[in-house]
This record gives sequence, structure tokens and C-alpha cells, in this order.
Amino acid sequence: MPELRQDPVTLNWVSIAVERAKRPHTFTQAAKVVVKALEECPFCYGHESETPKEVMAYRSPGSPPDSPGWKVRIVPNLFPAFGPPTGDLNPRRVGPYTAMNGLGVHEVLIDSPEHYRSLAQLPLEQVELVVRAYIDRYIAHKDNELLKYMLIIVNHGKEAGTSREHPHAQLFGIPLVPKHVAEEIEGTKRYRNENGTCVYCDIIAYEMEAKERLIYENDTFLVFAPYASRVPFECWVIPKVHSAHFEAMTGREQHFFADALRTALAKLFYGLNDPPFNYFIHTSPYRDGADGTYHWHLEILPKLSIAAGFELGSGIMINTALPEAAAEFLRRVSVEEAERVRQGVLTRP
Repeated sequence: MPELRQDPVTLNWVSIAVERAKRPHTFTQAAKVVVKALEECPFCYGHESETPKEVMAYRSPGSPPDSPGWKVRIVPNLFPAFGPPTGDLNPRRVGPYTAMNGLGVHEVLIDSPEHYRSLAQLPLEQVELVVRAYIDRYIAHKDNELLKYMLIIVNHGKEAGTSREHPHAQLFGIPLVPKHVAEEIEGTKRYRNENGTCVYCDIIAYEMEAKERLIYENDTFLVFAPYASRVPFECWVIPKVHSAHFEAMTGREQHFFADALRTALAKLFYGLNDPPFNYFIHTSPYRDGADGTYHWHLEILPKLSIAAGFELGSGIMINTALPEAAAEFLRRVSVEEAERVRQGVLTRP
């Protein structure tokens, strides 16, 4: 019969619809047709003048800004959801409503010059550069008192909301702490008050012992399917040792985070034939709630199902794939073998 599972942090409920669950392999996407890179793609080499001027880039020595030669490039979003980064928020009442100016930062981080290759397919050293860029941009805006939170997100695939095929992330610096993050912070504090421990640390310890939802681990990071997964094949990347601030990672930790993230995405890529997904990083806010009690992590939510009337009306997600079965399926995906096969196919005459 279906089982209701509760997230221990937010206390939200999820229905794991066992009788409706598909076998994990049936979630595999149909083969995609490779589309030739559009000549007008503004994120490709030679089109740097078609984006706003870069605010940061990792480049080959001697290559000037806003020209080819970059490895990772960050530019302001041409159509920002928030901005400018300074000014008066002017909070105000409008009858029974509350409003304020949408000041902030909205940037685009272009993963690499490769139009076709996502983080799942890029070399580990390139993924490390992307991770380093995330941290550099997070720190770059930290002294702006207007900004309360930096949310780093990736939309991969049309169904996940991407408007550009070229792989990229978006960085939002906003003047408030998002509701979902605030709920997790409050849930962490509540759990600590009740149990004296970090809820995420307890989850990590339990998952490493139980192993049934474990997908991958390295020296410092764990990839697992949450017990109360909201969607099929949801997985998290989380530091094994308590850490409140994403931007505080050492160089060594950045390396292992890049490895865990790339592996998780590669398992989805090869196991499910490149499904659409969203991922985002939840970390301690710049100021409010940055007391060290939170435990940062990255959440990956594949878009393999649709939230329909019940989900929208109740706030209770129905997940038709058992997290344990999804984790076992992904655990068995050999990224190394899949990459060898793919490389062999690509190099055939």
C-alpha cells in the first residue's frame, strides 16, 4: 500500500505510492536527437559581445575580457529577475498586501565553452573550476548589506525551465531569505533543541549505516536519495562533516564536492539518458540565520513527473518511484564503463 513519509527537517509529508511505482529503468528518457549548436548562441566562443560584459572569468593567460580564451565565464543576466544591486528597498503596505523593490543580483555562470557537454560529461578539473566560480561569486557579494541570500541554481533541459541549451548556472542575490531555506533553518533549530544534535548529521549517520538509499560517497561527501523523496530519483549531495557555509570549503573539499556532484549527475545522465532536472544549493544566509547550526547541501530534482491537482492543492507530493529502488538503480550505474562505451562510439570511423 502507499506509504506516507515525513521530512524530519520541514515536517512536510510525501506519499510514496508503492502500487503506482514504475520500475526504475522505465523512467529512462527516450534517446535525444543531437541538435547542432546554433550560430547565434551567445554563450559559445566568438559570441562574447552578445552578452553583457563579464564580471569574472577564468581565462588562458593573455586573453582579454569578453573574448575567446575563457574556461568559465560569468555575466549579468540580460533579463534579470532582480536588480540593481543597490538602492532603496522601500518596503510598503498596499492595502492588505506587502511589497518592496526587487533589488538584487542575477548572474549567469557559463560552465565551459562546450555547447553540448553538461557537468555530467565534463572533466573533473572543469567541474572543479565551476565549483570554485560558485564560491568566488558567493563571496564577491557577501559584503553587500542589501543582500540576505545567494541562491545558486541549474535548470537542465526544456522541461526543467532552461531557456538556453548551452550548460550554465544562475546566481540570484536577493534581499530576503527564501521561504524554503527559512523553513529548513527553523527545522534544524527545532530538531537541535529537541535532540541536541544536527538533523542532517543524524541523517548522514543513519544513511551511511543503512546503505539502502546510498548512491555514492567519497572522502568528504555523500550522495543519497532522501527518505521522503519528493520526486523520482531525487538525490542530495551533502558534506559528511557538519558545515554551515558552502563558501567555506577548502580546496580539498571543493575537489571532492566536484567529484560527488559530477558523479551524481553522470549517473543520472547515463542511467536515465540525460533527464531534465533542477538543482540548487541551500546554505546558511549571508547574515540572518548564519549561526552555524544549519548544514549546507545540494538538492537534485529530476523532472520525471508532473505535480498535478492533488500535489498543488494539498502540498503533499506523490512520488511514484521508491527512493530505495531509485538509489539501487543509480548505485549500479558505472560512470566509468558508460564513458568508455560512449568514447568508443564517438571515436569509431
